[in-house]
Amino acid sequence: MEPIEFYNRYTGQIETEQVFGEQWLAWAYGTPMGRLTVELAAKRAWFSRWYGWKMSRKASAAQVFPFIKEYGLDVADFLKPPDYFESFNDFFSRQLKPEARPIDPDPNSVVFPADGRHLGWADSSAIDRVFVKGQSFDLGKLLGDAALADRFRGGALVLSRLCPTDYHRFHFPAAGVPDSPRQTPRELAGPLYSVNPVALRQRIEIFWTNKRVVTVLQSEEFGDVALVEVGATCVGTILQTHVSGQWTEKGGEKGYFAFGGSSTITLFEPGAVTLASDLIEHTGAGRELYARMGDRMGVKS
Repeated sequence: MEPIEFYNRYTGQIETEQVFGEQWLAWAYGTPMGRLTVELAAKRAWFSRWYGWKMSRKASAAQVFPFIKEYGLDVADFLKPPDYFESFNDFFSRQLKPEARPIDPDPNSVVFPADGRHLGWADSSAIDRVFVKGQSFDLGKLLGDAALADRFRGGALVLSRLCPTDYHRFHFPAAGVPDSPRQTPRELAGPLYSVNPVALRQRIEIFWTNKRVVTVLQSEEFGDVALVEVGATCVGTILQTHVSGQWTEKGGEKGYFAFGGSSTITLFEPGAVTLASDLIEHTGAGRELYARMGDRMGVKS
């Protein structure tokens, strides 16, 4: 399998991703039998429900300490100690201490909504290659609403990919009011393909065919911001913890994913924000940037 490289904002180095389930991914998306298995089983909701059930059993808690050790997670960041969790899924959706993810204090900034590897474009309508050269991003299908897509076409777009090893709660990139009491987040049904680059290099449309949830944040500083959470293999559950119509601060918790890798997509109206220079630079080089939730993603234009 071709190595997945990303730029680490904190070390200033280009690093190689330690892929969870690398051998399975290489087989599933790189061989005829594997691709057939994905179509018959792995992309199906029942497969993710079964795996979620397995990872919610008490016996799965035995995997917590080995996982922490293998992937070098910093337990000092955890709100609860590792032996607190009653299952692997319980551990997977863990909360962190507030000081572990400080929120950029500049009132003119927007922040990354999640820990992960990020790609960002100043103009969403100009994306002609993400993982597949020449394949454009279909905003209408992504949002499930052509009129809503028109409002964001030409604005900045940030794609945040969460690995199974990442903190899996997602947050608001700016202060504002999410939807309204009568207009709760919209869930769009779909299959559950992997969102790892191994899969995305073959089918970028995974982003707008997989199960996803769409929310519109109404922000005084940045206009409307569209927030999309995308489910993936073994991530059939996307839980929202915020309250629609209730003001949230920048960095406030929006929700969390159950087990597996997944993605969030943030869209801004044209002219609303200027994305961080390192994000634009590495995206232009076809490389993701690693940054944590709460760090600066861009500033008001």
